[in-house]
Amino acid sequence: MSRPIVPPPVIGIAFGAAMLFVQRGLPQFQLDVPGGRIAAIIVAVIGLSIEVAAVGHFFRRKTTINPLALDKTQHLVVEGLYRVTRNPMYLGMAILLTGWALWLGNPINIAFVALFVVVLTELQIKPEERALEAKFGESYRDYCQRVRRWV
Repeated sequence: MSRPIVPPPVIGIAFGAAMLFVQRGLPQFQLDVPGGRIAAIIVAVIGLSIEVAAVGHFFRRKTTINPLALDKTQHLVVEGLYRVTRNPMYLGMAILLTGWALWLGNPINIAFVALFVVVLTELQIKPEERALEAKFGESYRDYCQRVRRWV
C-alpha cells in the first residue's frame, strides 16, 4: 500500500511556483481583467480561511494534522466543514491556488489548479482514505457515504 511521502503544503507550493513560471514564461497569454486582483484576494482569503478552520477542528479534537503520520490519528473528525467535504484543508489549498491563478492573470494556470486536485487525490487523499478505513472501519465507510471527497 502506498503511503504519502510529500507534505501537501509542499505540493501546493510547487504548483504555485509552476504557475509563476508559466506566468513569466508565457506573457503573451496574460489577461488584465478589471477587478481581477481584488477577486484574487477575496478567493485566496476564502481558501486560507477554509484551511485555518479545518486545522482548528483537528486541534479541538486533539488529533494530528500531519498526513504523513496517519498512524498517529486519534479521532475521526466529521464535524464543522468536515460535514460538507472530507478534505477541507486540501479544498482550501485548491481555492488558494485559484486565487493565485487569478492574481497572476494567466488563464493557463487554471489547468494547474485542476492538475493539483488530480495529483493530490491520487498521491495523498486515496492513501489517506485507505489508512483511515483500516483504522476506523465501518464508521469511516459510513462517513464516506455521507460526505463527498471534495465538494
